Amino acid sequence: MRSGLLELPFEQQPKPFGLVEILIIAAICLLLGVIGFFVGSAYRKRSAEKTIGSAEEEAKRILSEAMKTAETKKKETLLEAKEEIHQLRQDTERDLRERRAEVQRQEHRIQQKEESLDRKTDNIEAKEEKLAQRSKEIEAKLEECEQLKRGQLEMLEKISGLSKEQAKAQLLSMLEGDLTHEKAVRISEYERQVKDDSDKLAREILGRAIQRCAADHSSEITVSVVPLPNDEMKGRIIGREGRNIRAIENATGVDLIIDDTPEAITVSSFEPIRREIARRTLEKLIADGRIHPARIEESVAKATAEVEAVIKQEGERAIIESGVHNLHPELVKLLGRLHYRTSYGQNVLNHSLEVCHIAGLLAAELGADVTLAKRAGLLHDIGKAIDHEQEGSHIQLGVEAAKKYHESEAVIHAIHAHHGDVEAKTVVACIVQAADAISAARPGARRENIENYIKRLEKLEEIANSFSGVDSSYAIQAGREIRIIVKPEMISDDQMVIVAHDIARKIENELEYPGQIKVNLIRENRAVDIAK
Repeated sequence: MRSGLLELPFEQQPKPFGLVEILIIAAICLLLGVIGFFVGSAYRKRSAEKTIGSAEEEAKRILSEAMKTAETKKKETLLEAKEEIHQLRQDTERDLRERRAEVQRQEHRIQQKEESLDRKTDNIEAKEEKLAQRSKEIEAKLEECEQLKRGQLEMLEKISGLSKEQAKAQLLSMLEGDLTHEKAVRISEYERQVKDDSDKLAREILGRAIQRCAADHSSEITVSVVPLPNDEMKGRIIGREGRNIRAIENATGVDLIIDDTPEAITVSSFEPIRREIARRTLEKLIADGRIHPARIEESVAKATAEVEAVIKQEGERAIIESGVHNLHPELVKLLGRLHYRTSYGQNVLNHSLEVCHIAGLLAAELGADVTLAKRAGLLHDIGKAIDHEQEGSHIQLGVEAAKKYHESEAVIHAIHAHHGDVEAKTVVACIVQAADAISAARPGARRENIENYIKRLEKLEEIANSFSGVDSSYAIQAGREIRIIVKPEMISDDQMVIVAHDIARKIENELEYPGQIKVNLIRENRAVDIAK
């Protein structure tokens, strides 16, 4: 296009706009813009007014509908409230009617109770009046009875010639005699019943235990006499200036008694193991024929080793036979030492084994702990293994040994109580006491010297003679029975039962004896006259 204009002649080419034309054009454009603005504003105003009018109408419509709805809701709510109030009023009135009826019933019931109480009160008052009247009548009769009683007492005192106190004393004396008779009868019946029951039960238990444990009681006595092949051997044993016999005595701790007894030497020692070592030593020396101090020491060492081996074997044999396990090794050795220990002629190890078996059988019969009873029975005389070496009784030494080697409290208590030094507080301790007494009371189990035997019989008669009314007493049947003759004028038939019971209790408390002692009282009345 520009090229086309350029092709026009200069005169025909358009002239450029001038400043005036530009200003005119700008004014026209401005005027047109103002007119357009005002026209647009008027249009927008009319549109806004139209929109506002429609919005106001819509708002009025919505408000009108809301007011109508609210009025409807208000009416419905008022109706519901009126209905609810009406229902509540009806319920309240019904409750009030029911409560009024209940109150009326309660009032009627209370009124009836009040009337009943009034009637009862009237009856009680009437009864009280009657009781008061009866009380006065009773008091009057009691007074009359007292007067009659005093009159009768006075009459009885005149008739009997005794005052009230004298008659009371006589009556008490008569009652005392009746009570003595009654007491004697009751004691006799009770003792007979208890004895029958206990004897039957004891015989059954002990019989079953003893028949199941048959032991050999030919007591094994430690040999203290060594036989010699000839009397020449005595001189060889004595040695030059007595050196051999001194060496033997110093090495073994025993005394050798060489007297006129042919072909024999007596070994004397209070300790049985030393005596056994000396016996074995002498047998070895006699068999060897070489007797001198060096040979004596060698023989003593060998004999000691042999005895220690025997002690160990016997201890192990004892625990195997008894079935008691987990013993301390030192206790096993002490048990083995009991093989060479005797008591009243009874081998203590065999006695301990028998007590162990009997205690186990008794525990089984009574339902007690069999293992504990056997253990306590086996160890009850363990103190006798060391009572020749240490101070104290075999019970104290046994308790100390059991504590030292950690035995249980039950076993220690059974050892302590098996001779009654302390009160037996457990069933096992009582079982060991009974088993020890059974083993010791077997025929031939013990030997008692005549002096102790006589002392026991004298003590038995002394206890019987210490009671008032006893004329004389005689211990018979080796001390298993005592016959007591009483004075008939001092002890009646009824009192004999009580006196016999008291004597038996005193014997139990003051005398030690095996088995039982029968107390037999004899009362005799004799009337003697001479016809002339």
